Amino acid sequence: MTQPHNSAKPARVIAVANRKGGVGKTTTVINLATALAATGLRVLVVDLDSQGNATTGFGIDRRARGAGAYELLIGTVAAGATVRPTNVPLLSIITGSEDLTGAELELVDQEDREFALKHSLTSIITEFDYIFLDCPPSLGLLSLNGLVAANSVLLPLECEFFALEGLSQMLGTIERVRKTANSKLSISGVVLTKFDKRNNLSSMVESDVRGHLAGKVYDTVIPRNVRLSEAPSHGMPVLLYDFRSPGAQAYVTLAGEFLRREKGAVA
Repeated sequence: MTQPHNSAKPARVIAVANRKGGVGKTTTVINLATALAATGLRVLVVDLDSQGNATTGFGIDRRARGAGAYELLIGTVAAGATVRPTNVPLLSIITGSEDLTGAELELVDQEDREFALKHSLTSIITEFDYIFLDCPPSLGLLSLNGLVAANSVLLPLECEFFALEGLSQMLGTIERVRKTANSKLSISGVVLTKFDKRNNLSSMVESDVRGHLAGKVYDTVIPRNVRLSEAPSHGMPVLLYDFRSPGAQAYVTLAGEFLRREKGAVA
């Protein structure tokens, strides 16, 4: 259950999205949310992916997840009853499960189906400072719900050959959502992930992305790091698993940059 919050100010809702899998999307959700919670902010992660990787990344067993994002979207359980604590102080989660696979089919016939998540979060929106939506790696109805509910979109982008092509498609989707369902949706920024300074391709991709999206790409780059890959198997964010690792330190730096950008966006 949610705990009392000292402000009636609604949370900033951030959709973390990319239509391509394996780009570090869930890793970014887990560790950016953890870094923000470490600063004293109340943070909620909503796991909208049927794989439930964000949920697993916080050490929550599949057999003990209870009501989560599926029930939230379908409206069978009150939003507050789907929120559960994680192993990170001040950080809560609404868990993801395989049931989300059927959520899209069940939502199809509902009126205003793309607004289901936005409406469901209304009752808990003032209980947190930030809500991160871990969208699935597709452009289906679950991702659309995430984009409609969000104030802004954070786009993790792997430093690989087809990065710009996927990014272009994602930006087109965001623009369509702006025109049809969420006119205030903005781009929080692009986060370059799995950067390998020994690989010339990583530097080339970074140069191309910064050239095409001047000012939208975060200065902080997330390196390819063994500790980042290992942490989920231990059910904890890398900031708890190995705080001194390059991956953990990169997300601490990213959190600072994220908050500076957010301050400017809100202003």
